[in-house]
Parts: sequence; structure tokens; C-alpha cells
Amino acid sequence: MALTMLNGLLIKDSSPPMLLHQVNKTAQLDTFNYQSCFMQSIFDHFPEILFIHRTYNPRGKVLYTFLVDGPRVQLEGHLARAVYFAIPAKEDTEGLAQMFQVFKKFNPAWERVCTILVDPHFLPLPTLAMEFPAAEVLLSAFHICKFLQAKFYQLSLERPMERLLLTSLQSTMCSATAGNLRKLYTLLSNCIPPARLPELHSHWLLNDRIWLAHRWRSRAESSRYFQSLEVTTHILSQFFGTTPSEKQGMASLFRYMQQNSADVANFNQGLCAQNNHAPSDTIPESPKVEQLVESRIQHSLNAICTGPAAQLCLGELAVVQKSTHLIGSGSEKMNIQILEDTHKVQPQPPASCSCYFNQAFHLPCRHILAMLSARRQVLQPDMLPAQWTAGCATSLDSILGSKWSETLDKHLAVTHLTEEVGQLLQHCSKEEFERRYSTLRELADSWIGPYEQVQL
Repeated sequence: MALTMLNGLLIKDSSPPMLLHQVNKTAQLDTFNYQSCFMQSIFDHFPEILFIHRTYNPRGKVLYTFLVDGPRVQLEGHLARAVYFAIPAKEDTEGLAQMFQVFKKFNPAWERVCTILVDPHFLPLPTLAMEFPAAEVLLSAFHICKFLQAKFYQLSLERPMERLLLTSLQSTMCSATAGNLRKLYTLLSNCIPPARLPELHSHWLLNDRIWLAHRWRSRAESSRYFQSLEVTTHILSQFFGTTPSEKQGMASLFRYMQQNSADVANFNQGLCAQNNHAPSDTIPESPKVEQLVESRIQHSLNAICTGPAAQLCLGELAVVQKSTHLIGSGSEKMNIQILEDTHKVQPQPPASCSCYFNQAFHLPCRHILAMLSARRQVLQPDMLPAQWTAGCATSLDSILGSKWSETLDKHLAVTHLTEEVGQLLQHCSKEEFERRYSTLRELADSWIGPYEQVQL
């Protein structure tokens, strides 16, 4: 069934033929190589810089995703830059050589690859250098950032110090000048225990060749670049990384891409815009469905809400328009991720969300608006509390004064902190879990007393 899905696929390409190479052993997928004609055309346009990301599933099989990168690539959409998917039989010299050779066989433009960006744990560098002799292999800024983030969490630093390091890292990645990288290097040298400092490989920050491949981006471009890759890698992990069956994982990933195939129009428009050098020949774009839906949502907000409420919600909608990702749904609740956070939305009227904005104001937040946009719906009067309905409210100050609660503020802060601690405990080793749990147990006993059972 899964293989039928793989063959049934995915993006409605203007050229139906596609590359699908697979070998079966027993019931498991042994090797897999996939590239649609459209993905091949993307690589033909932008072959200079290749970004390779690896995603492991619970069985230890690895999905290699090839993406195009570089200043000329101006494609929107979470998987817009993906040009090849491959699962090698084994992640050894022979298996990877075969994978790269299949890629090269169907992509003559491989000879124009100048730079390949990889993660710090990418060990088969000799194989990569042998198959792409003219290309320079570099660590990617994105993977270095993710590597350092993980290390900061593993060090179990005090919370203020951890926040300082994470904030400094994020700021430096968005403006990777030599001076900023040197400042971050100095900060790590001063804040990290000397015995643990080698684990961070902070010398990467001083390797200017790594950052020249990223430094051309402005601060805003860097932020969008990291956010886009964050969502892309999350999608790959969500569909392939959580499924033991490679066939089911790839089928789920391609089903997602099929459901989001409207992005292909954006890809085509991006290519046409970059290839069109005569502005007078440009054909005006027809309004996208998403733009029409967002316009209707704006109209419904202005029609139903008071002026202050509409302004607050339109600010949330502005965030949705720039960065929305619907990651899943259940029978009664939908999980909405807008890049930085994940919250639970209750769609049934009156709609509610676990985020601070909705809990404090009881107004449609960015996550509820993202749900409406995804469902091609608009705001309905029964989704809004009476005090925010047009004609019922007196002033913004009185509403805010009645709705903003210090107790709620504390409750939400504790709730978010508890969720963060829970996430960290789920993903640490058994030894680390025992150590952290013991610390929490001692803290709880010191506050409440050892004779009361405290639920952690």
C-alpha cells in the first residue's frame, strides 16, 4: 500500500515522469531514491550550493534530503528547496557512494556544484569528496546553531546563563560578522566550564570560511532562513523520523507534500521571476487563494469585533501571514505551530487556545487565525466573547484592566516552565533523568516538606 502511494505521488508536475528508484529486501525498503521532474529543474537552476540534511527513523535508517542553497535561491515554502530524497542501504562508504552516483546519473548539473553544506556529525566526508571532487565541503551555519543549542541544554546550566547563551547564539547567527562571532566565542570561553568547553567545538566560530557561505544574508534574511529550515527539518522528523517503517514514513511525507502542493505555483512564479529579465513582459499574478482567505478573515474581524479588539487580532494575523505551519489535527483539537511555539487550539465555539494572548484577552490569537486560514474559514460571532463584540464594549482600557490578571500571568509562566522541564526530561539519558529528577525532588521537598507527596 505504501509503495502504491509512493508511485501515486505527490506534486502535480507539469512533466508527469519522475525518478523513483527502489530495491526491496523482505518487507522493508532497502534503498530509495526519489526526484520529480520539477525537483530536477530546481536543481538545474541552482546547482552551485547543495545543503544535505539527515533524518534518522527509530530503526536507524537515514533519509538524506538534498536542498539547494545560496544567494540566488528565492523560493518560498517549507520544502520548496528540496531537490532529492534518498535512503541508502547502509551509511557506509559503499552505500553512500551508490546513493551519490544515482543522484549524479540523473542530474548532469552536479558538475556545477561548488559548495556542499553538511552537519557536524557527517562522517563520510571522504566519500563526499571523492564523488564531488570539485566541491568544497563546509559545515552549515544552521547545523552548527542546532549543535550548540543541544549542547547548551545538555550542560544543565543555570536558567539565566542558558537563556543568555541561547539569546546570544540566535543574535549571532542572524548577524554572523567576524566581530559578533568573536564575541560569542569569548562568551563561551568565559561561561562554559573548562572541562566541558571542548565538547562545543567553539573554534568553528572562528573559521571564517564557514561563515562566508552564510554572511551575505541580512539580519531579516538570516532569521527567515533559519526559521524556514527549522520548520523543514521538523516536517522531515515528524513524518520520517517517528515511523519505524521507511515506506510508511515516506508515504506520510509525500502525502503532506501533496496536500501542500499549492506551493508549486509559488515555485514556478519564483523561477519565472528570476528568469524574466524584461519587466514589460511580466504577466500580473492572479490573487492566491491564501490571500483571498486572509482578506476575508480581516473583513470578518473588522465587522464583528470592536475597533481595539480588531487591531489586536490583526496584529496576530500579520504574524500568521508571515509564518504559519499547521502540523496536525485530531478529532477535537488541532496542534498549531507558528515557528517559535506549539499550542493546542479548541476549534469549537467559543474557540480557545493555550497561548498567553488568548488566555489573557480571550480573543482569536494567531493560532486560531491560522486554523481558520487552513480551513478556508472566517471568524464567526459565536467565537468571540460578548465584551469584545462590536457595540458592546466601552473602552480598551476597561477591557484590558478587567482581563489582565497577575494570577493568570503567574499560572501561565509556571505552566510554560513545567512544559519546558517535561520536554527536557523526556529527551535526556537515563542517568541525566535520575540526576535532574533528584534535584527537582529535593527542591519540592524543601518548599512543601518531605512528608507530603508532591506530584512532579
